[in-house]
Amino acid sequence: MYNDLQPRIMNNDIIEELRAQIRGQQRVCACGGGSKTALACTNGEVAQVSTAGLSGLSEYEPDEFTFTALAGTPITEIKRILAEQDQYLPFDPVLVESGATLGGTVAAGLSGAGRYRYGGVRDFILGVQFIDSQGELVRSGGKVVKNAAGFDLPKFMVGSLGCYGLLVELTFKVLPRPEVTATLSARYSSLVNGLEALVRLTRQSLELYALELDRDARLLVRVGGGAKTIASRLERLHLLLGGVEIETLEGEAEAKFWREGGEFAWLPAGYSLVKIPLTPKKVTALDSGLGNSGANVIYSAGANQAWVGWPGETSELDALLSKLGLSGLRVLGSPGRARLGEQAGETFERRIKQALDPAGRFACAG
Repeated sequence: MYNDLQPRIMNNDIIEELRAQIRGQQRVCACGGGSKTALACTNGEVAQVSTAGLSGLSEYEPDEFTFTALAGTPITEIKRILAEQDQYLPFDPVLVESGATLGGTVAAGLSGAGRYRYGGVRDFILGVQFIDSQGELVRSGGKVVKNAAGFDLPKFMVGSLGCYGLLVELTFKVLPRPEVTATLSARYSSLVNGLEALVRLTRQSLELYALELDRDARLLVRVGGGAKTIASRLERLHLLLGGVEIETLEGEAEAKFWREGGEFAWLPAGYSLVKIPLTPKKVTALDSGLGNSGANVIYSAGANQAWVGWPGETSELDALLSKLGLSGLRVLGSPGRARLGEQAGETFERRIKQALDPAGRFACAG
């Protein structure tokens, strides 16, 4: 146990109050830090249940690389405590400085640039405790990395948008924080050329921390690790990216660049932010379809995920995604319809919903 940490034990009064709220309402919707504006509950017939009182780490084992925290805990607090032990959440939670909580991050299923190297939220969650539609506390998973027995319910909570229950407490595994990081920014003559360079890098054994491409054909390549190895790794990347203009970012400037990226500082005011899972083979078609719409785009996670900043109403983007066989989740913007495009797996989701919330008490966010 981390002896310098004074864990805040779960407040049973708050839990009992939440259980009573859920039992006493026909329809409820969970709300956390309010960082994901497009996912806010706006239906007046649905009672909002806040996790704001569920804050703090209840257990942290640095030697085991695991921690357990209440769902309303701000990610900023978790990052601070982990940093004291030179550990971190490798999937790079987004909207941290905007107030993202641990529960909201899980419910929305959002990961940042670091998911390219180590995977997303789903790859690091170990256990979950939640309140079901009957107001009962349910625990699934474990607090140790090797506990893999039984139905992996925690992973079903990732991206569930609060449809299955009210998250109360979550257990995660973490990793040692890299000693240093550095980023190369390479500018290509076209998106096609930048995409070709990105795909070439994905086929190399480079252990990249992040790999992103924007609509201006700027390729971003991030590496991390021991200070003694960074220089040689950057030199190799320069050779692989040769023939184009390359800028190197290091130190605080580099850290600030990725922090701002995680807050989507590039998103113009009034735009919606939409997360779109895809593959590199779909990038050209999506980008062509976006055309002159005014959309801003970051192709993240080795072009396996797009963050699209979309101006105005999203019906046109919805139609485009359906045409391309893609799905989207509105994260930022005015509250309203959250899911866009083709929605695969709806039948399976309904079966999970029926098993976990047969009364249909929990309204999905958005």
